[in-house]
Amino acid sequence: MAMTIHVDIVSAEAEIFSGTANMVFAPAEMGEVGIAPRHTPLLTRLKAGEVRVQMEGQEEQFFYVSGGMLEIQPHVVTVLADTALRATDLDEAAALRVKERAEKAMTDKKSDFDYAKAQAELAEAVAQLRTIQHLRDKAGR
Repeated sequence: MAMTIHVDIVSAEAEIFSGTANMVFAPAEMGEVGIAPRHTPLLTRLKAGEVRVQMEGQEEQFFYVSGGMLEIQPHVVTVLADTALRATDLDEAAALRVKERAEKAMTDKKSDFDYAKAQAELAEAVAQLRTIQHLRDKAGR
């Protein structure tokens, strides 16, 4: 019998995923972390990016998170995200528009320019686009 870990991915709006997995990958603030069953307890912040959930005998699941917290216990992983979406629900056209708008704002600096906001929007849009690309790459195999 393979060892598994329970995974909950929750946003402010709803529970996105709840189930068991063999492995989970998440975009922690200091870099991607891989979480296997019986992982050492850890609490860390998440940055915008992709959460991957690997389940035995099933397709790998992809999720986008805009940030939040990651709590790891030996048998439970909880992702508390500001925003969380299934990768299949991401809108590529909208992400491209946000990316272009943020890049334009960063080059056309005006007196009321909020660099931090533009930078955050750009990071989220790029993370969404990467998640969409990983989903496409996986489907192409």
